[in-house]
Amino acid sequence: MDYSNDNTTIIGTISGTILSIIATFDMQDIVMTIILAAVGATVSFLVSRGLKWIWGKWRR
Repeated sequence: MDYSNDNTTIIGTISGTILSIIATFDMQDIVMTIILAAVGATVSFLVSRGLKWIWGKWRR
């Protein structure tokens, strides 16, 4: 039996699937996700710093 290591079908299927998924994303959705992630990270950072400051004041 002759075994050929020709992965063009697998590569074509995977790349086609990835490209079709990427094509369904809207640029506005991507920008909104980036903005919401930045706001969430900022709020999380500020709340953790605020709680650390309150904890330091309370322990004194």
